[in-house]
Amino acid sequence: MTLQPDQVREMFDRITPAYDRMNRVMSAGMDGAWRARAVRWAGLAPGGSAIDVCCGTGDLAIELLDAVSTQGRVVGVDFSERMLEAAAAKSSQVEWVRGDALALPFAQGEFDAATVGFGVRNLPDIERGFREMARVVRAGGRVVCLELTEPPRLVAPFARLWTDRAVPLLGRLIARETDAYRYLPASVRRFPPADELAAVMREAGLENVRYKRLSGGAVALHAGTVPA
Repeated sequence: MTLQPDQVREMFDRITPAYDRMNRVMSAGMDGAWRARAVRWAGLAPGGSAIDVCCGTGDLAIELLDAVSTQGRVVGVDFSERMLEAAAAKSSQVEWVRGDALALPFAQGEFDAATVGFGVRNLPDIERGFREMARVVRAGGRVVCLELTEPPRLVAPFARLWTDRAVPLLGRLIARETDAYRYLPASVRRFPPADELAAVMREAGLENVRYKRLSGGAVALHAGTVPA
């Protein structure tokens, strides 16, 4: 199942009311711990600045705000107007901006770090997305990606049973939406595995790229450094 960018945006607009609840259910409540680790990997200090790309309803951006404190700056960018409305209802301290992840409306080196949580696989050009994140981060700053990935062979049959069968059923029951939660497993299967994603980040110009699999390998956390 492949969707065009406008179709992806319309899909996220449509599922916004149930988005947070579905994330809790699909992750078995682990999404908060994943985001906390992503924030730690961003290496932010109080008074720093960060941009969260494909921010959705804003949970990762809000955790970044905790890391930089009230003296810092966090921007959340998404192309879904309804997602941004939901995010703005959670926090007025984050700057919520509607924009394109492939053409971020910010200057070179404007932020200390960039994050993206469960959004890269929806981009039509993944490498370009990382190049844009690297562009707006200062030299020595980090780009962090939290994303679903194909799990190791021993875990894969169980993971696919969950994503291919259980998730669409839950989407129908909780979100009254089936197609969007059929898109999810299809998008994961199209997405590069963790080692290949690390190579894409290097091709985008990032250095010292590392990654760690979480939750049995179904989620991967990547980070790279913007070179001088």
